[in-house]
Amino acid sequence: MSTGERSGVGAGDAWPAAEGVLAAVERAARHRGDARASVPLSAIRAHLAIAPRSASARTLAALLDALCSSAALARSRRRGVERWALTDAGRERLASTRGGAGGELPESPQHAAWRRARTAAAQEGGRFARRLDALLDEARALRASGRSAPSDAWLELGEELQRACRLLACAHHCLHEWPEPDDARADVDRLSGPGDDHLDARALARRRALRVGRRNVRLWHEEL
Repeated sequence: MSTGERSGVGAGDAWPAAEGVLAAVERAARHRGDARASVPLSAIRAHLAIAPRSASARTLAALLDALCSSAALARSRRRGVERWALTDAGRERLASTRGGAGGELPESPQHAAWRRARTAAAQEGGRFARRLDALLDEARALRASGRSAPSDAWLELGEELQRACRLLACAHHCLHEWPEPDDARADVDRLSGPGDDHLDARALARRRALRVGRRNVRLWHEEL
């Protein structure tokens, strides 16, 4: 084993192992929906939990060069960005060391996204529900005021109610409907849900459009 192929799992400032790099390339490609796809450096770093401009990042660059020289990886370029893919030799090497030192990877980005979304939903769900309750109380008060309520008040309240309902729906999905990802495959929101079989094509298309972005917790604060 060369100096650039020290043992140890890539995490933080630990030295990444050659087998760990191969496993990271494989998993990054698999999570893009094509096990033979080439992946950029940012994806490889993410699957190794390596920060840019760290000592491990510099070691990773040297390892990628070494693995290309040994024909375990193939380097390519797409739209000006370098990418790497496992070769048949790399797959054989990874299979022969599977489960050994250096082949175990940190938590995958897709699993981390699922975990963070569940945590956020558990923390924010109650607040979203209270916000919706407050808006419903406001709607009842506005309704009770009769003709004195201006139309603009209803229009503005309607927008707020829509946002509040969407936030609560997204939190519910992340906490109760999003299954834990299996790292053997890409975790993609298929925009499906209960009752889809009973909808016609137009209603199903509308329902699926409403579901777009329901797992993106970064949008939650923009909706408030």
